[in-house]
Amino acid sequence: MASAEDANGKVNLLEDNRIDSGVESFQYFTKDDPYNNPVRDSTSESSEARDKCSSNTEERLDSAYGSSSLTVENFSEILIEGCNISESEDDSAKNTELEHKENLLTNITEDGDTLLHLAIIHEDEHFAHQLIQLFPKDVLDIQNNLYQVQKTQPHPLLFTPSTRTPLHLATYLNLSSVVRDLVESGASLELQDQEGNTPLHMACEQGWVECATEMIRNVSSSKLAPVLESQNWRGLTSLHLATVNRQHRLMKLLMKKGADLNIQEGTSGKTPLHMAVELHDIVSMTLLLNKGADVDVPMFNGCTPLHLAVGRQDAAIANLLCQSGADKMLRNIEDETALDLAGGNDDILALFPFDDIQIQGRSVVRVPF
Repeated sequence: MASAEDANGKVNLLEDNRIDSGVESFQYFTKDDPYNNPVRDSTSESSEARDKCSSNTEERLDSAYGSSSLTVENFSEILIEGCNISESEDDSAKNTELEHKENLLTNITEDGDTLLHLAIIHEDEHFAHQLIQLFPKDVLDIQNNLYQVQKTQPHPLLFTPSTRTPLHLATYLNLSSVVRDLVESGASLELQDQEGNTPLHMACEQGWVECATEMIRNVSSSKLAPVLESQNWRGLTSLHLATVNRQHRLMKLLMKKGADLNIQEGTSGKTPLHMAVELHDIVSMTLLLNKGADVDVPMFNGCTPLHLAVGRQDAAIANLLCQSGADKMLRNIEDETALDLAGGNDDILALFPFDDIQIQGRSVVRVPF
């Protein structure tokens, strides 16, 4: 009777001290899991091991990211069980321990995650740095098929199916030091996720200047060219995304690295200048024009940036384009010049004088009927 009460007391004590990770990790434990058995044989477990396990549990902070195959609590247990890479080992047990660690490090979960993916998702930068030094290049470029669940701010990962490399994840979470290590270790900049985005696309969309800088800082022009020209499934390059999101620092960085200023997106043929015109973003327009962007590049339908400005009745933007040398007589596939789209706007019509028709020294403005 006494032994039964003692056993119950041990169970209650361990249950009171257990800290729930908050990600429903209990559902992945089985009866064979040693961490699922609340009653331990005192002769098989030293007090030092219990203290170590307790300390790691108390100090662990929930990252609020859920994985269907490896939770935050499981992740801590892996570290407890001997995945501390810098830990010294006895010569007699070295081979066994190394084999055990190799299995843990190279294991891929049912969601396609390596331990590196999980270290980055949980923002354990120190452990991620260690793993990067151990993994070969092929492992660094493994793409997962993880369904990330949006849990909390400020860093909710996508809650749609993703095929992301560790570099995608590090970029999304703005872990610039991890990005640097991955690139220096040979991680690919060209791999695309389920939306066709490279890591550089993601940096330009999110506005992560440091991550983008670490990606392309020491990359040769020949290797960087295909990355800068890569289009996602919406037909957008990194420069298009930087322009659309008004990321002027990133635009300057990409221009400095040789991005094509006149590159057309894949759906309608807009250049970054077309997009800046649509956004009435004079800063972006000035950056592009000062660096030599072609003011007269047509879209697939023949519309130039001036067509777009006049069609939107944007006299200030139309004036800037005219001052930059825009050709006022170019026609789109509807055989329309920019003037044909003016719609009687006097401010815009004033930009289109006919010098050969003058009355008392003043230009006559043709008003379309």
